[in-house]
Amino acid sequence: MRTFLSDYLSDLFRIRNEQDYDLAVERLNALLDEVGADACHPLYSLLDTLGTVLHVWGEQHHAMPESGGADVLLFFMEEHDLSQSDLPEVGSQGVVSELLSGKWELNVRQIRTLSQRFGVSPSVFV
Repeated sequence: MRTFLSDYLSDLFRIRNEQDYDLAVERLNALLDEVGADACHPLYSLLDTLGTVLHVWGEQHHAMPESGGADVLLFFMEEHDLSQSDLPEVGSQGVVSELLSGKWELNVRQIRTLSQRFGVSPSVFV
């Protein structure tokens, strides 16, 4: 026997399309505003479950494309409005050009340097 509560909860966790996804994100944000990081809050498990449902749906429908170190470097260069010559710690402008074109791979020293410069984990360049 279905009840109002079971219907409501079923609708809360059902994501069939982008509109449902957007609504679920709004609900999650409202829960985050209410619950915050308080794991003892009575709605915390609801927040956690909805977050998991959204994560799984997003992984299935909004998968991140594969990218290599050169793609990530290009992204950071664009985000920080940098030219190839603005990265002398990586190498000369020619070296950066070869990296971005995919002719060369980033080496360990370059990855360490870039991760420190941009404040990210070295793993983003691997």
